[in-house]
Amino acid sequence: MAKEDYAKWSRDELVKEIKKLKKRKKYGLVWEEKPETVAELCKEKLPVLKEIKNREIKTDETKPINILIEGDNFHALSVLNYTSRKSIDVVYIDPPYNRGTGDQFIYNDKIVDEEDMYRHSKWLSFMAKRLKLARNLLKNSGVLFVSIDDNELSQLKLLCDDIFGEKNFIATLIWHKKYGGGSDNKNIVTEHEYILCYSRKNEEVFRGLELKSDETLNYEGPDKEGRYYKTEGLLLRGPNSTKEARPNLCYPITCPDSTVIWPRDGKGTWRYSPERLQEEIKKNNIIFKKTERGWRVFYKIYLYTEEGEERGKKARTILDNRYNVGQTGEGTTVLKNILRNSLFTAPKPVTLIKHLIKLCRTNDVILDFFAGSGTTGQAVLELDDEDGGNRRFILCTDNENNICTEILYPRIEKVMNGYENINGERITGLRGNLKYFKTAFVDSEPTDINKKRLVDQSTEMLCLKEYCFDEVKSGQYFKIFKDSVMEKYLGIAYDDEGIEPLKKEIKKINRKTAVYVFSLDASAREEEFEDVIDLVDLKPIPEVILNVYRRIFK
Repeated sequence: MAKEDYAKWSRDELVKEIKKLKKRKKYGLVWEEKPETVAELCKEKLPVLKEIKNREIKTDETKPINILIEGDNFHALSVLNYTSRKSIDVVYIDPPYNRGTGDQFIYNDKIVDEEDMYRHSKWLSFMAKRLKLARNLLKNSGVLFVSIDDNELSQLKLLCDDIFGEKNFIATLIWHKKYGGGSDNKNIVTEHEYILCYSRKNEEVFRGLELKSDETLNYEGPDKEGRYYKTEGLLLRGPNSTKEARPNLCYPITCPDSTVIWPRDGKGTWRYSPERLQEEIKKNNIIFKKTERGWRVFYKIYLYTEEGEERGKKARTILDNRYNVGQTGEGTTVLKNILRNSLFTAPKPVTLIKHLIKLCRTNDVILDFFAGSGTTGQAVLELDDEDGGNRRFILCTDNENNICTEILYPRIEKVMNGYENINGERITGLRGNLKYFKTAFVDSEPTDINKKRLVDQSTEMLCLKEYCFDEVKSGQYFKIFKDSVMEKYLGIAYDDEGIEPLKKEIKKINRKTAVYVFSLDASAREEEFEDVIDLVDLKPIPEVILNVYRRIFK
């Protein structure tokens, strides 16, 4: 970059530059922001979605509808910011690792390779734009998972700290992706990758999961309170657990044969006060066991909490063969078994994504905007089949090298409808429903084509916003849609003339209906729905859509 010649700057230009420098962050990640064509395009045109009707999959009307969006993920996320703000439970992404070779990514229609002196800045600009949009989509209880390796781990951590807040960092999970074999550099075999995890706001987002084979806990019983394991953690050791530091916790305990024991060697204390210990003994939560070396004291930890939830273990940062999380080769094998080809290399294992989703306390809607071969979609379908859930997925990908049309979509279709595997065996479909959309744009010029395009695509986006896709009634100036699974209704009035006929149909349906009204003015419409107020949930059309509507129809 050319060196600035400040001697030629005017006073006003210098003052402006000084103010700019004063605003610069004093700590954290700093990079040179690189303009991105796909982002600049959204400043000129309205990104929308267009449904591709012949790619809809419908196998079971009792199951929720999943979404696949083909197009640049910045455009897809921009649309989802109109339709799905604060409605996503889990975001999982596996973005380009930006190694320079083998995992290149495209920025402004050019491949960014290891010779590009701005490759880290371009990658950070690329990721920052998308993560900021993704944050808007997460519920307060939502969770973000990002797979990454050493190449961008430190930069990504600082970027996510900046966007999500350092206090919302949960953990860096370490996935043991392979055991030996090959080498990633001259000196060492890299057997792991990372998964950064952040919450949107709520820290209590994870629940504990039992290990695949949890022999370490050795549950006993049950007694009258249920199954339990015993731990000798009644004795505390350490600098803060001494007679001098905690004299009230250093006292004798009388065993069943009247033997008196003290904290071992006088170098520790008991966990409980004398009063609390007596309470636990009365509850039968203390176990005395006599050995050749004397008495030992245990206390019980029950499998289930007092609230009736399975206690399990806390979620752990090391994801290895103790959990069923798979390795790199498993992802390739599963995909090849479904599609009977190897067009996509090294997809993540389905079992890994299932594990991450199961960690979260809420996971109704799962978004993956680097959807690749569709592993996340298959993981959601398998989990629903296993536990009877009604999760929904939203997958976003471009169609570079036909990845969407030849890999992702065929994979989801086969998993839903069933397929013949590589051994000629028939695999039963998991059933499910899918809507296929493409990103598109609407110009703001007031032409008849733009008017029709805006109305059609806005309708599809509002249907996505409410998850109501089945059209049940249509008039010249209104439409009504329904979601059979949730028994929800959606009504859209395309101008003021559509309000009265829409109200008439809502009265016939006699069910609560979400209503959107397109209007050239900014006036509230509540007074026009007073006579059906008990049946209507009047909602605002996203302002960015309404602004284009007003320019086109003015």
